[in-house]
Amino acid sequence: MSKIATLEIDGKKYEFPIVEGTENELAIDIKSLRASSNVITLDPGYKNTGSCESAITFLDGEKGILRYRGYSIEELADKASFLEVCFLLIFGELPTQEELSKFHKDIKGQSIVDEDMKRILDGFPKSAHPMGVLASLTNALVAFNPSSVNVDSEEDMYKAIVKILGKFPVLVAWTMRKKMSLPLNYGDTSLGYVENIHKMMFQQPNEDYKVDRTFIEALDKLLILHADHEQNCSTSTVRIVGSSHSGLFASLSAGIAALWGPLHGGANQAVIEMLEAIKADGGDTSKFILKAKDKNDPFRLMGFGHRVYKNFDPRAKIIKKAADEVLGELGIEDPILDIAKGLEKVALEDEYFISRNLYPNVDFYSGIIYRALGIPTDMFTVMFALGRLPGWIAQWKEMRLGKEPIGRPRQVYTGYTHRAFKTRSER
Repeated sequence: MSKIATLEIDGKKYEFPIVEGTENELAIDIKSLRASSNVITLDPGYKNTGSCESAITFLDGEKGILRYRGYSIEELADKASFLEVCFLLIFGELPTQEELSKFHKDIKGQSIVDEDMKRILDGFPKSAHPMGVLASLTNALVAFNPSSVNVDSEEDMYKAIVKILGKFPVLVAWTMRKKMSLPLNYGDTSLGYVENIHKMMFQQPNEDYKVDRTFIEALDKLLILHADHEQNCSTSTVRIVGSSHSGLFASLSAGIAALWGPLHGGANQAVIEMLEAIKADGGDTSKFILKAKDKNDPFRLMGFGHRVYKNFDPRAKIIKKAADEVLGELGIEDPILDIAKGLEKVALEDEYFISRNLYPNVDFYSGIIYRALGIPTDMFTVMFALGRLPGWIAQWKEMRLGKEPIGRPRQVYTGYTHRAFKTRSER
């Protein structure tokens, strides 16, 4: 017998079915609420509103659980490659060796970007933020690929998916190389997916490329950890833009713009900027710990705690180990990273932080790793977008194949009631 929720308004009762997910999550299905009662719900930020049913990612913030298609983030980060996780998120299952080889081959076959895209890139000043450049270049792909994707054609969908997975890393690399005044390149199709990204970003024009295994392994893990995270701001943006039947590339560009915000993907950049501010003030971490504890002080520690995870961020546990390995193996001497390690030590041992679950999160550690690997601070969010790409694709694909209706939130109007117009002489 299905469960029912009863809502009473002005003495009249309305019944709505309760939907239960595979992980026993309960939701009241209110899609008939307005039609039956002329009442809507008000939920600023949609914190209690399910916009869709999804089979991609399960997240339990109270228990610190994150799974992609049923697989724990811990196992995927330890045993899978980023490209395997891309396939898993988009197509629902881990690939066989044959499927993975074909997938990679097809992606490499789509890794050339029209040369005219370079002219668009040339139009940006070097002062332009890389996220703005990336969003623009991604949207510009629409002009070079004007035909809309037939979502009812499995072949068309597959071609669109491998096309963006092939071209997006090129745009990421070009965005960074433009910033660093380096010549643009295409990498090497003989390399693995993540290795090729590394080469495109960092190869010097007067040196042979050398694979840095420490970098590759850390980057692979970071990309996996960022690959999807349920219905967050940027993912919801991709789905709602796509719900109007906008194409994949345009929807992804909107997701990039949403991710740019400091409350979302920009958090890891904010971590390094905070550490640099502490260094500029003399580097006394104890002073800033006290400021963080002072309710009357506007200072906030960036990269600690999480809106969703009420305990330790499961991704942070994984990436903390990678951060320790990277810093240890590279032997980098950097006062900014020393400050970060000092803050981490306090947060993991101080009762004030422990009692409030203010543990270092994935943004804290990813910022540290990206800095240690030589990635410019304003490129951090671009790297986040690179990792989130397969999740956005999977969510867009699920939304379109599920024939979801166009997103159209309601509102409670709080402005003026009807007013008579006044001529200019009467105002």
